[in-house]
Formats: sequence, C-alpha cells, structure tokens
Amino acid sequence: MNLRIGLYCLLGGLCFTVFALGNGHFAWWLLAGVVLSAAFVPVARFGPRHPLAQFGAIALTLVVVGVVCTYSEAILFYPEKMTHMLREIAGSAGSHLLVAAVLAVLAWKLKLTEPTPAIVARRSTAVTIPMVLLSALLYMIYYVVFGGITYTFLTKQYYPHAQEMMAHVGSWFWVYQFARGTLMVLAMLPVIYSLRLPRWKAAMAVGTILWLGGGCAALLAPSTMMVTAQRYDHILEIFTQNFSLGVSAVLLLRPRAAKTFMQSTTSA
Repeated sequence: MNLRIGLYCLLGGLCFTVFALGNGHFAWWLLAGVVLSAAFVPVARFGPRHPLAQFGAIALTLVVVGVVCTYSEAILFYPEKMTHMLREIAGSAGSHLLVAAVLAVLAWKLKLTEPTPAIVARRSTAVTIPMVLLSALLYMIYYVVFGGITYTFLTKQYYPHAQEMMAHVGSWFWVYQFARGTLMVLAMLPVIYSLRLPRWKAAMAVGTILWLGGGCAALLAPSTMMVTAQRYDHILEIFTQNFSLGVSAVLLLRPRAAKTFMQSTTSA
C-alpha cells in the first residue's frame, strides 16, 4: 500500500509540471504537485468509492479553493489586472480539472480506495446551512487576526500601500471575505461528508487540503511576482487561515458523538 500511495503522489505530481512550461523550475513544480497529491491521499483512501465521485470532490476543491478563491482576491486588490487574471483563471481551472481527473483515475487503478462501507454522520439541512455560515464567519476572524499578525510582522514590507487598497475596497472587503469563506466550505462539503475517518482525523485532513490546495503548494515554486521569503511568509499565513477553517468546518458540520467510520476501514 505504501508503494501505491507513493506512485499516486509521484504520478499526480507530474501533472503539475505543466505549469513549468514557459516558466521553468520543473523540480519545484514537481514538488508542489507531489505535496498537493499527498494531501488528497485521505480522499483517495477513505473518500468517495466511485472514481467519478472522487473526481467531483477533488475538482471542486482544486478549482474553487485553489483557483477561484485565490485569483479573485488578487482581482479585489488589483482590479487593473482583471483582464489578465481572468485569462489565467480559465487556463488554471482547466489544468486543475485535468489534475483532478488523473488523481481519481490513479486512485482507481492503484486500488487505493477502501471498499468497506461506513456511515458518515451528517447534520440535517436545517443545521448544515447555519453551520456553513458560522464557518465562514470564523474564517473572517482567522483572516483578520492571523492576516493582521502576518502583515504586521512579516509581509508589510512587501505591501506598503495595503491600507490604502483596503480603504478603496471599503465594506465590500468584508462581504467578499465572508462569501469566500462560504464558497470554500461549500466546495469542501463532498469531502467533509464522504471522508470515512474519525471526526478529528477528518478535520486534520480537510484542514491540510485547504492549506495546500488554497495556495501553499503553488507557492513552493519560484515566482516572478514574489521573492522567496515573501512566498514562505504567505505559506505560513495561509496555514493559519485555511487550516483553521478546515478544522472548524469539520467539527461544526459533523456531529461529535456519532461513529463516522468502521474499524475495518483502517486495515490495509
């Protein structure tokens, strides 16, 4: 099983080397792909059992969290680059859909998915809706608190006009961040409600996916837009915000007392 998991990460990581075309840094993009593929190992092992369902769950995460939510924030602060960003969104979304398809096929061909059925406890719709909105509210808090700390001590030197840009956006900034948090949680619902793992393990897995898929993996590769230290600072910032969101969302959306997996699912 460990060999098959290694092949899953390596072959899935090779898909990300497409981003090295024209930009170089093949090894860094391979590393980024391997790291991101590793984040989806829990989904491959204990997520949806059908390849199409796995593709849908992974694709939603990669496209919504990794592309839409990431690029839309850049557009919010740099509206003059909207045309260029929209073109990049289309191309990046297509590439990430390909990655999702490859990961789903690899999980199927390598026989990674545990066939043992398990009942994953879910909230009722009446409870799920407010829990999703509460998760988005918590994300706003994480964004303000951890983003403020990171900006004050690490990234302020790179964004000397950040406060002026915030003032220009005005109250729409908070509307956007709430919508962004809501969108990320909704995109992760197929994973949250299909992951046949104990509640806290599922929370760790979802938090890791949101962290790595929400920009960390891409920031591993050198960029003309950021210096090395700047990229690493943002990796830390995304961890504090997105990982916290993933953990919070799972703990809110999955009941505490219910048994969400069977012991046999952990056997290799």
